[in-house]
This record gives sequence, C-alpha cells and structure tokens, in this order.
Amino acid sequence: MNIRDLQYLVAVYELNSFSKAAQRCYVSQPTLSGQLKKLETGLGARLIERSTRKILFTRLGEKVVVQAREILRLVDHIKDLAQETDDPMAGDIHLGLIPTIGPFLLPKIVPKIGERYPQMKLFLYELQTDKLIRKLLEGELDAIVLAKLDWAYPIGEIPLYTEKLKLAISSSDPLASRKRAVKLSVLDGRSVLMLEDGHCLRDQAMGVCFSAGAKEDQRFQATSLDTLLHMVATGAGTTLVPELACEKNLEGITFLNFSAPAPSRDIILAMRNNSVRKPALEQLATLISNSI
Repeated sequence: MNIRDLQYLVAVYELNSFSKAAQRCYVSQPTLSGQLKKLETGLGARLIERSTRKILFTRLGEKVVVQAREILRLVDHIKDLAQETDDPMAGDIHLGLIPTIGPFLLPKIVPKIGERYPQMKLFLYELQTDKLIRKLLEGELDAIVLAKLDWAYPIGEIPLYTEKLKLAISSSDPLASRKRAVKLSVLDGRSVLMLEDGHCLRDQAMGVCFSAGAKEDQRFQATSLDTLLHMVATGAGTTLVPELACEKNLEGITFLNFSAPAPSRDIILAMRNNSVRKPALEQLATLISNSI
C-alpha cells in the first residue's frame, strides 16, 4: 500500500468513475484499476464492486476511504510544513467561496495575490455554504470565504469586510428615479425574487423582505445571482443584492441604497482551528480586507 493507491481510491469514490479518476490522477485507466486490485489483494478484501453500469463501494471500502482521506490530508500538511520553513506564502492554497461572493471578489484579489505571492499556487472552488464547510472540515479546502453565520463547527474566523445589501429594481420601476436612500418599508406588498435553497443570501434576504411585508415570487428561483439580476431587468420583480455585485454595470437595473439601519452581511475567512497554513491564511485575509 502506498500514498498513490489511496489517492486513486479516493478519486474513484468522489468521481464514481474509473476513467475520470484516472484523468484526475494523470494516469491511464488500466494503471489505476490495476493498482486498486493490488491494493485489494494486499488487504485480502474487496473494496469496490465493479460492474459495467455502476461502481459500488463495499462497507469496508467506504471505511477505508474515510481513513485514506485523513491520511492524504496529513500528508499534505507535512508538505505544507516543509514549505513553510522557507516561505509561509509558498505552496498550494485551496480556497472556497460562496457563489454570491466569488464572481465579484476574485477579480479584485487574484491579480494582487499573483503579484505579491508568486510562490503561492491558488486553487479556487465555488460552492454553497454547507458544501464548503464540509470540505473544509474534511481537509479538502484550506480556507473558505463566506457570510458569517451562527454555527458550532471547530473553525476559526477572520473578519474580512462588511457589505450592505442594496435594492435591485428594474430601471422602468417608478422607484428608479429616487435619488435618496429608501426605507425598508418600500418592500411592503412587493413581489421579491429569490435564489434557490442552499444559498445563505436567500435566507438573509427572506428575513429582511418578510419583516418589511414583501412576499416571495414562488414561480421562479434563480440558481445564480446573475440569473436573478437578469430577471429583475425584465421587470419580473425586485431583489436584494450584495454591495460588491452592484459594481457590475447591468443595463435595465437600478440599485438603491437603504436608509439606516440598512441590512448588511459580514464576510469572513474561515479555517480549521488547527490549520498548519494559518500564517499564510492570515496574510491572505489581510490582502482581501485591504482590497475592498
């Protein structure tokens, strides 16, 4: 048994495909399949049930995958520790972001990271909150950028910035001519467009809108903020949008500020409490904060 065999096993489990796993691991499919059979022979037990249609892991196979992930995570930590002796900002950083932050924050920080930390290799992932937290705890991600929530997970938090939520309306809406900030009460009786379940912005926007007397338009739920904004531009309804997303110049949409107390959300960088990359992640957090 060796580290590469464990990588092959985890890849097959995560991708549910020998061919895709082979591509991820940069080997041929016969090589990958042959090594996994040798692994099973060495253990004296079946880990995978193979058929032409499905790949099914045995109960033992699933338990081995859990342990393999932990071993691979520790191996990565050992590599990171070795790199940090020379330069804490060198090596791979796997960073996850929620979809209502990633497209608007990344253009501001990625060029600066490349310029300031040329030895850092940044891998980026865009997923919803629950998936990001799970991958962080399992060691697949080094850190995640998301809106602060109440949770009991063993993760540390570094505040990055606070962004207000603005009202997005069609430019043909009578409110679009308003020059001053509007009160939340303007939402009373309005139909509000929302993101689909799983987005933390949906939960926050619903709380704000419902308390102001608005109702959700249940005929449509958007998979992304871009889709939501295009629907607003057609006059289909209104929605709440994070401040960074409002920097995008979209035809047919007007963004209005809310008067105090305006709704807002706190954006944080979260990491595992025992992360060996903490020094690098703290510097990365400072760069993000200074970029906003």
